[in-house]
Amino acid sequence: MAFFEQTCNKLYDRHQYRITFSDGREQLFGDYETMRNFWFAHCRMITMTVSVEDVKQTKLGFA
Repeated sequence: MAFFEQTCNKLYDRHQYRITFSDGREQLFGDYETMRNFWFAHCRMITMTVSVEDVKQTKLGFA
């Protein structure tokens, strides 16, 4: 079984999580707990890789 390692100290709500399956399909998750639950529910059925991506913030208002 694979374990998660922390590679960034930023808050998890500033990230999105992309799971890439061994067949090339991808699934994007907006929060860590949902991704984690999906991973553990399916990790014995198919090989998956999780990528942590920064959420690009849209600037609102005046510059």
